[in-house]
Amino acid sequence: MQEPPVAAGHAAAYGRCGRALLALTRAFAVAGGLVFVGLVAMEIVSIVGRKLWAWSVPGDVELLEMCAAFAAATFFAYCHLAGGDVKVDFFTHNLPPRIVAALDSFGSLLVAAFGALIAWRTGAGAWSVHESGVTSAILGIPVWIAQGLMVPSFVLLAVSGGYRCAILAGAAARPAERTR
Repeated sequence: MQEPPVAAGHAAAYGRCGRALLALTRAFAVAGGLVFVGLVAMEIVSIVGRKLWAWSVPGDVELLEMCAAFAAATFFAYCHLAGGDVKVDFFTHNLPPRIVAALDSFGSLLVAAFGALIAWRTGAGAWSVHESGVTSAILGIPVWIAQGLMVPSFVLLAVSGGYRCAILAGAAARPAERTR
C-alpha cells in the first residue's frame, strides 16, 4: 500500500505556509548538523593534540555535552514534518488511507503536545539554572545557555506537530478517491 503524499511528507502537499515551516525546520536541522561537524573537528584536534603533544582543547567535554544537546534537539521538528518518524504499521497496513491519516493525525497531535511540554519544562529548567548561577566546571560557561538554546527547537517541534496534525486531519476528512 502506498502512503498518501501528506503522510509521506512531500513538501508539495503542505502549501505555502507548510513549505515555509519545512524550510525553517530544515534550516534548524542544517544548523544542528554544522554544530556536530564543528564538535567532531574540535574532538579530533583535542584527541590528536593529546596524543602527539600532551595538549587538548580546554573544556572539550563540557563543550561537547552542551553543544550536542542543542544540536540533537534541532533535528526533531524537521524529522517529524518531513515524515521521517519511525512508524510501525504492522496493525494499520491494511486499513483504509483515511483511517491511517486519522491515526497519524492523532500521533502528530501527541508530538505537538510533547514538544510543547518539553519546551516548557526545558525553558523552566534553564530559567532555574540561570537563577542559581550554575556554570560549567572548567570553562565557567553558564549552563542555562545550553538549555535555553534547546527551547526554540522544541517550540518548533510543537508547531510542526500541530501543523502536520491539521494537514493529516484534513486528509482523513476528505472522501477517498475511488479507483477502478
